[in-house]
Amino acid sequence: MIVELENVSKSYENQGVIASRDVLKEINFSLKAGDSISIVGPSGSGKSTLLNILGTLDQPTNGIVKIKENDIQQYSEKQLAEIRNQHIGFIFQLHHLLPQLSLIENVLVPTIPISDKNYKKIALDRAMSLLESVGLADKIHQRPGQMSGGECQRATVVRALINEPELILADEPTGSLDQDSAEQLGELLSEINRKQNVAMVAVTHSLDLAKKMDSIYKLDYGKLTKIND
Repeated sequence: MIVELENVSKSYENQGVIASRDVLKEINFSLKAGDSISIVGPSGSGKSTLLNILGTLDQPTNGIVKIKENDIQQYSEKQLAEIRNQHIGFIFQLHHLLPQLSLIENVLVPTIPISDKNYKKIALDRAMSLLESVGLADKIHQRPGQMSGGECQRATVVRALINEPELILADEPTGSLDQDSAEQLGELLSEINRKQNVAMVAVTHSLDLAKKMDSIYKLDYGKLTKIND
């Protein structure tokens, strides 16, 4: 398994109120290579919180999170950062590309902590290949302000893939796009999942995107429930 949650709960203390707010309640969940799932649910139901826990950006109040069968509680913050950089790719609703960098420079940002010069060369070749596959090879010297929203989101997908992660976590990846761009990005994510055997979790309000994943889960009142077979 790439990631496993065992009886994971998450609570937040309400300032000035004794009772805490339970966002996630005893969630059990696992994901292996090639799995793709979408998580739907109302705003404020904890979808992004769950995604952050899967990506080790947040810690549960109770329960165990395992990455490749190892309990993440045994890792230091530095080790968790390395796991995120080398094994997990993140795609957000807003592209978060650095405006002062070119497209190719933005895509290569996750490789900065890696000192191996041979790896840097391999990563550059991989970046060019990926950008060509998503139709952006002719824009490598452009900056985000010179690109459309759909192009920027496709660039974030390439950035998420640059270190060959086993897991992609996407938080409302089509939320800021027009219908055509959203459809193209959804097809791209589905294709990556199939062809590269990358596990994928997409949090979304879009039923069109949700249906492109193998399984659909609903998060509501802190509980995660599978809603399709």
